[in-house]
Amino acid sequence: MEKYLAKIVYKIVNQSELKLEQFDEQLCLVEARSLEEAFFKARMLGVKNEDEITTDSGNGVFWEFVDVPYLKLIEEFKDGTELYSCISERDKEDNYERFVKTRAAELQNQVGQPQKMTA
Repeated sequence: MEKYLAKIVYKIVNQSELKLEQFDEQLCLVEARSLEEAFFKARMLGVKNEDEITTDSGNGVFWEFVDVPYLKLIEEFKDGTELYSCISERDKEDNYERFVKTRAAELQNQVGQPQKMTA
């Protein structure tokens, strides 16, 4: 089994009206036999980890899985390897969600081809 770093993107949907869209970008370690298996495992993780909470004010907040726009084989796992989660806010006009879905579609087209993924 090989180790892959997968970026899993969620859209944070808040019942209160916000001017900015929020996204949670999580980098997860996925063990798989191939790039294709890692991609589909990462997508399954994304769906499985969708979440919902209720705030103190009673508003619902949902983490909706968007897609997996980045996948990289980790050739060496050593001290200092960085893994993180980042929440970002973007103007709706930025169309970040469409960018993530487009990038994931490109990645899916590359699955099965003998090449390393780049950011």
